[in-house]
Amino acid sequence: MTFLVLLVIVWVEKFSALRQRLQRDGFLLGELARLERVPALARDPWLILLILAGVPMAVLGLLLVVIKPVGYGLLALPVHLLVLGYSLGRGDPKAALGPLRDAWRRGDDTAALHVAERDIGVGAETPAQLVGEVQGWLLWRALESFFSVVFWYALLGPVMVLGYRLVALVAEHSRHAPLVERAAQLRHALDWLPARLLGASFALVGNFIAVMRLMLQELLHWYIGARELVGQAGQLATGASPEQPVEGLDALWSLLQRAAVLWYVVLAVATLLN
Repeated sequence: MTFLVLLVIVWVEKFSALRQRLQRDGFLLGELARLERVPALARDPWLILLILAGVPMAVLGLLLVVIKPVGYGLLALPVHLLVLGYSLGRGDPKAALGPLRDAWRRGDDTAALHVAERDIGVGAETPAQLVGEVQGWLLWRALESFFSVVFWYALLGPVMVLGYRLVALVAEHSRHAPLVERAAQLRHALDWLPARLLGASFALVGNFIAVMRLMLQELLHWYIGARELVGQAGQLATGASPEQPVEGLDALWSLLQRAAVLWYVVLAVATLLN
């Protein structure tokens, strides 16, 4: 069933309007703001994380245990689909880059700097620096929106991917510095292995020698961030030139698609062997 769900979720991911119907975070963000205002909880950020992520994970796990025997497990299929659809990343990175691509096509570097900060929250001091930052942003979004979710779902199921997304939302939306720090630490741990697997995938579907040289250096480096690692690996895999920013984004998108196909092929083979 795992591989079937992953196949269906690719279709769901392509239709962001359907995905956005599932991804309603208002209740979670409201509870986050409420818990941050409680003085006793504000002093213990791990407890807030336990309430916001651990409790929903426990409830989902209990629900799956209860419905697993019903209908030979078919009742669990829609639950898996709903949870995985909710756990995918927010927004459409490719669509968000549209105005920036238009500015680059016009050769308007000033507008590109403004649009990048407005639309995707990426700032830079020079046009050349902006190209690298935007490429890194796209690769990071692909990791946290899709590849990490697929990895944890295939390994540990829907309970884990729900926890991953809830922790990510807390890290992104919390206004309580200690809570942001703890959530970011946990998110770093959850992204550590998927980031390295994605980097290895870039080596197999891109410039093998350049990427593997980087991966061998950083393979066991705990403190390098997932965003930095996949950004460097992806840029090395395509050899994208800063002088051709639009072509560079197209090359990275093609690289990500090839990496996704590779992951699905590996999962299909693993499913057949099991």
